Amino acid sequence: MKIDEIENGIVFDHITAGKGMEVYNTLHLEKLKCQVAIIQNAKSRKMGAKDIIKINELIDINLDVLGYIDKNITVNIIKKGKSVEKKILSLPKTLTNVIRCSNPRCISNNEDIDHVFTLVDENGTYRCLYCETKAK
Repeated sequence: MKIDEIENGIVFDHITAGKGMEVYNTLHLEKLKCQVAIIQNAKSRKMGAKDIIKINELIDINLDVLGYIDKNITVNIIKKGKSVEKKILSLPKTLTNVIRCSNPRCISNNEDIDHVFTLVDENGTYRCLYCETKAK
């Protein structure tokens, strides 16, 4: 299978196999007017299999969301057919309005305020800033 190179855009590489659609849906890439290619289960020497997403336009991306979904994703910025920047992701220290608190009594579920979660360990455990409920 051959997916053409892009002239200007973004490539999400090293997505854990099977998580490509989650990235696509979470970032609402279906709303873009440009071409978006999703490659699932591509062969990878490093990972065995991986997903890749290519976006044929330079857009603003919330890297915190990507780091939360899969910290192994690399983001490559492509200009004039060449990779000009590579961003390595990590788990974000805070997440705002990415996940919702599961505690029905939490103030974030009862008032019009942001859902804020903070990273509490390097295993990817997040807790609600307001009530300390662990994210699921």
